[in-house]
Amino acid sequence: MNLKQRKVAALRYHEAHHTAPVVTASGRGKLADEIIETAKENNIPILEDASLVELLGQLNINETIPEELYEVVAEVFAFIYRTDQQM
Repeated sequence: MNLKQRKVAALRYHEAHHTAPVVTASGRGKLADEIIETAKENNIPILEDASLVELLGQLNINETIPEELYEVVAEVFAFIYRTDQQM
Protein backbone atom coordinates (compact mmCIF):
# COMPACT_ATOMS: atom_id res chain seq x y z
CA MET A 1 0.00 0.00 0.00
CA ASN A 2 1.56 3.30 -1.13
CA LEU A 3 -0.09 6.17 0.71
CA LYS A 4 0.79 9.72 -0.25
CA GLN A 5 3.34 10.97 2.28
CA ARG A 6 3.08 14.40 3.79
CA LYS A 7 5.86 16.79 2.72
CA VAL A 8 6.94 19.95 4.50
CA ALA A 9 9.48 22.73 4.22
CA ALA A 10 10.35 25.37 6.79
CA LEU A 11 11.69 28.83 6.05
CA ARG A 12 13.52 31.46 8.06
CA TYR A 13 14.30 35.06 7.22
CA HIS A 14 16.38 37.47 9.24
CA GLU A 15 16.86 40.71 7.34
CA ALA A 16 20.14 41.44 9.11
CA HIS A 17 21.59 38.01 8.24
CA HIS A 18 20.08 36.98 4.91
CA THR A 19 19.40 38.55 1.54
CA ALA A 20 16.41 36.22 1.11
CA PRO A 21 14.61 33.50 3.11
CA VAL A 22 16.46 30.22 3.58
CA VAL A 23 15.18 26.68 3.93
CA THR A 24 15.75 25.54 7.51
CA ALA A 25 14.08 22.12 7.35
CA SER A 26 12.36 19.85 4.89
CA GLY A 27 11.18 16.30 4.87
CA ARG A 28 8.41 13.83 4.20
CA GLY A 29 6.53 11.19 6.09
CA LYS A 30 7.56 10.78 9.72
CA LEU A 31 10.16 13.56 9.47
CA ALA A 32 7.49 15.90 8.10
CA ASP A 33 5.23 15.04 11.04
CA GLU A 34 8.09 15.81 13.46
CA ILE A 35 8.78 19.17 11.78
CA ILE A 36 5.10 20.10 12.01
CA GLU A 37 4.91 19.03 15.65
CA THR A 38 7.98 21.12 16.49
CA ALA A 39 6.43 24.13 14.74
CA LYS A 40 3.19 23.70 16.70
CA GLU A 41 5.06 23.35 20.00
CA ASN A 42 6.85 26.63 19.26
CA ASN A 43 3.74 28.48 18.04
CA ILE A 44 5.15 28.82 14.55
CA PRO A 45 2.41 29.49 11.99
CA ILE A 46 1.83 26.75 9.43
CA LEU A 47 0.62 27.38 5.90
CA GLU A 48 -0.28 24.51 3.59
CA ASP A 49 0.82 24.96 -0.01
CA ALA A 50 1.70 21.69 -1.72
CA SER A 51 3.12 23.33 -4.85
CA LEU A 52 5.44 25.58 -2.86
CA VAL A 53 6.58 22.70 -0.65
CA GLU A 54 7.39 20.70 -3.77
CA LEU A 55 9.64 23.51 -5.03
CA LEU A 56 11.23 24.22 -1.65
CA GLY A 57 11.85 20.51 -1.10
CA GLN A 58 14.28 20.58 -4.02
CA LEU A 59 16.54 23.01 -2.16
CA ASN A 60 19.22 22.12 0.37
CA ILE A 61 18.99 23.01 4.05
CA ASN A 62 20.33 26.56 4.63
CA GLU A 63 20.00 27.31 0.92
CA THR A 64 18.58 30.72 -0.01
CA ILE A 65 15.38 30.52 -2.01
CA PRO A 66 15.75 31.35 -5.73
CA GLU A 67 14.59 34.72 -6.99
CA GLU A 68 11.72 33.05 -8.87
CA LEU A 69 10.10 32.21 -5.52
CA TYR A 70 10.42 35.66 -3.91
CA GLU A 71 6.85 36.74 -4.68
CA VAL A 72 5.13 33.58 -3.45
CA VAL A 73 7.33 33.39 -0.35
CA ALA A 74 6.59 37.06 0.36
CA GLU A 75 2.90 36.08 0.41
CA VAL A 76 3.72 33.36 2.95
CA PHE A 77 5.51 35.84 5.20
CA ALA A 78 2.60 38.29 4.82
CA PHE A 79 0.28 35.49 5.99
CA ILE A 80 2.53 34.87 8.99
CA TYR A 81 2.61 38.57 9.83
CA ARG A 82 -1.21 38.78 9.68
CA THR A 83 -1.52 35.65 11.82
CA ASP A 84 0.86 37.09 14.43
CA GLN A 85 -1.09 40.36 14.50
CA GLN A 86 -4.37 38.50 15.10
CA MET A 87 -2.90 36.60 18.05
